[in-house]
Amino acid sequence: MDWKNRFAQRTTLMKRSTVREILKLTAQPDVISFAGGLPAPEFFPVARVQQAADVVINERGVEALQYSTTEGMPELRQLIADRLGFEVSIDNVLMTTGSQQGLDLTARIMMDEGDPIVIENPSYVGMLMALRSYDLEYIPVPTDGDGAIIDALEPLLQRNPKLVYIVPNFQNPSGTTLSLPRRKQLVELLAKYDIPLVEDNPYGELRYSGEPLPTLLELDAQRSGGIESGHVIYVGTFSKILTPGLRLGWVVAASPVIDKLVQAKQSVDLHTSTLDQFIAYETAKDGFLEEHIPQLCDVYRERRDVMLAAMERYFPEGVTWSKPDGGLFLMVTMPEYLDALELLDEAVRHKVAFVPGADFHVDGSGANTFRVNFSNAQPDRIEEGIRRLGALLHEAVAQVR
Repeated sequence: MDWKNRFAQRTTLMKRSTVREILKLTAQPDVISFAGGLPAPEFFPVARVQQAADVVINERGVEALQYSTTEGMPELRQLIADRLGFEVSIDNVLMTTGSQQGLDLTARIMMDEGDPIVIENPSYVGMLMALRSYDLEYIPVPTDGDGAIIDALEPLLQRNPKLVYIVPNFQNPSGTTLSLPRRKQLVELLAKYDIPLVEDNPYGELRYSGEPLPTLLELDAQRSGGIESGHVIYVGTFSKILTPGLRLGWVVAASPVIDKLVQAKQSVDLHTSTLDQFIAYETAKDGFLEEHIPQLCDVYRERRDVMLAAMERYFPEGVTWSKPDGGLFLMVTMPEYLDALELLDEAVRHKVAFVPGADFHVDGSGANTFRVNFSNAQPDRIEEGIRRLGALLHEAVAQVR
């Protein structure tokens, strides 16, 4: 069988994740990898999850091992609704198999082939993967240190895009945060042009400096008189605040959106793992996350600070980087004459790795940028990895000069 000639036409638009492929190259223990978006595994609550699993199996085993509803475990959906901090019904919450599924399902129900979508530039590569097979018209909105430039967004909304996609908190890959004035301005524009927006917020609770900001979902609900009248589809996850292995995310949206997402999900996996939902609920209930997340923030704050200080020491003049208030990433910008892909080849030979920035950009730019992760390496490894990168950058700049 010649399988290559049997695949659907849309598969020609698909490709493997650059991040996942780089992780294969950097799996050796002697490589200092800043490539993945991995939480620190030494702080996974293994004992708490094990205890929760025992309780679930002993007390609710038959229920946890059975088929369940597509919407998800009611108690877990209520916990998520309560943690959002304003009035949200569990009927507005759908459990998904990771937030990536939430993004994929949203693309399925919202986008037709060729539709226009406004998207930050740069943007999260996972959403770009979810959208790729639809052969969409990407309308990039420029960004700066305060996130998407909303003054540049309004002319784009006049082109009547089908959807807007934003990562407002500690954005992946740039690490930037959409400022409060821009959030309020954005919510007003959504109402003015009657356009839906996906708010992807996997990192929002991992804040290390600055003041917490309301979600776009909350601001939109306040303006519109509730989620049912709003324009925001909110996507969240336990992967960064509990553990990614449970593969649990959620979507919060108006009931017509949830209903259509349920229909789409039923054709994909019927429902997210019942057992994983029961374990997550048993783990997270009774305020555990309110204890655990501050501990994560303390660790990640130290690692962020070590990386920023090391960049100041080792990186050459002309190389700049973002200074995130939270999250897992920051983005480095080199002089335009340098190419991150070429630098990566040399970096891997020196046992250090990052993700080149071009794949995060939808307009062909970003070849001179790369993303680094600071959550998944001990401070001494961060120091040494940045020292190696700094030496390579100095060499690359000197060769051109």
